[in-house]
Amino acid sequence: MLSGGRRDYNRREYCNAVDCTVQLLLNEKDPGAEGYEKIRGICRENCIHTTYEFHHWLIEQGFSITKPEN
Repeated sequence: MLSGGRRDYNRREYCNAVDCTVQLLLNEKDPGAEGYEKIRGICRENCIHTTYEFHHWLIEQGFSITKPEN
């Protein structure tokens, strides 16, 4: 949790929130299980959602993107 009642984005939060079909498959497997890495590869290399969708979901959920000055 960040100060001031803020929090960081949790890994795959968007994917779970939009019921991504690839994420639903991934949720059925344990890390290290047969086929898990193949499904993760879809996310890494051929995500079915766009950065535009993700960015607008972040805004709708009240997230802000910040970059440290350094």
